[in-house]
Amino acid sequence: MRPGTLSLAALPPLSLYVHLPWCIRKCPYCDFNSHESKGELPASAYLAALRADLEAALPLIWGRHVVSIFIGGGTPSLFAPEQIAELISDIRARLPLDPGCEITLEANPGTFEKDRFKGFREAGVTRLSIGVQSFDDAKLKALGRVHDSEQAKAAIAEAAGAFDTFNIDLMYALPGQTLDELALELDTALAFAPPHLSVYHLTIEPNTRFAVQTPENLPDPDLASDMLDLITARTGAVGMDRYEVSAYARAGHRCTHNTNYWQFGDYLGIGAGAHTKLSFPHRILRQVRWREPAAYMVKAGEGAAVSNEHEVQRSELPFEFMLNALRLKDGVPVTQFLERTGLPPSAIAAAMEKGRSRGLLLPDPARIAATDKGFDFLSDLQSLFLAD
Repeated sequence: MRPGTLSLAALPPLSLYVHLPWCIRKCPYCDFNSHESKGELPASAYLAALRADLEAALPLIWGRHVVSIFIGGGTPSLFAPEQIAELISDIRARLPLDPGCEITLEANPGTFEKDRFKGFREAGVTRLSIGVQSFDDAKLKALGRVHDSEQAKAAIAEAAGAFDTFNIDLMYALPGQTLDELALELDTALAFAPPHLSVYHLTIEPNTRFAVQTPENLPDPDLASDMLDLITARTGAVGMDRYEVSAYARAGHRCTHNTNYWQFGDYLGIGAGAHTKLSFPHRILRQVRWREPAAYMVKAGEGAAVSNEHEVQRSELPFEFMLNALRLKDGVPVTQFLERTGLPPSAIAAAMEKGRSRGLLLPDPARIAATDKGFDFLSDLQSLFLAD
């Protein structure tokens, strides 16, 4: 609450992110903070660390309601439904949740067994996000996934029976993938009438196995662009709206949690390596938790789960805001930029003019939204808002 360089009239919505860092096997493309499980998970000790982490953070968010919870990883579905129930109960005991609070759990078909998803629903999870990535067994093997196509289909069918809303994750531009092969992937996914579909271009990230052993025959940018056009056309034909760069949803099934990120809302992140962004009347704070699970559990138990934190500088806020907001197909009102950064319109006036003159931003003076061209060249558009 001490004086700062900003002036925020009101605080944005608050979400909670919980990181469960273990997985069966590290995928060669993955640069997330995930760790292969070696034997039995230290679930009890980790849940205790999460409780301690949350309790230490409470003074920063005292009195604020939570609009969404996202339990990500790693592979959170490695935890038993009873352990997820304990986690959600611990959260409810310490934080006021909105009546319609969305609670999402990431799950992988390789950790799927019959009735497990129903157990997660009974534990309090309201939305499942299933990491399918592909229905092609050869492609799954190339991606290092631990499940096969039949397991993926069985997991989706089980999710559809247990949840009112769920998400399927798919990847495209896979090694050797053709447009016809992608069309078959979409046929399979859309046959389940998913409420939400997330699609991700396979990219080669630093510090991954693929960065050292890059797959051959990756689709070129033109083919990858054609693939994205096909995804957008096929989802649109069945009533799914592309509301964000990588997200398609039926009416009423947009992801509340991710939308809050994209609208520059606040989020408290607990768990190994979790990131936090919190607003105060005169400043915006970012934090990172200790990354390695064993170190995190020790530090959280000592009340010191945060490894580093910093105040976001005024000069950084336009780019940070646009890095998120411009991913939304409809953009955001200009007033949202003013409210959530505490900056005046002059802070982005020059960049907005450049974007409009280059045909990357819509001319609407009351809205910040990319044109179709701007959506295709999003990184170029976002870079206009970088500090000099």
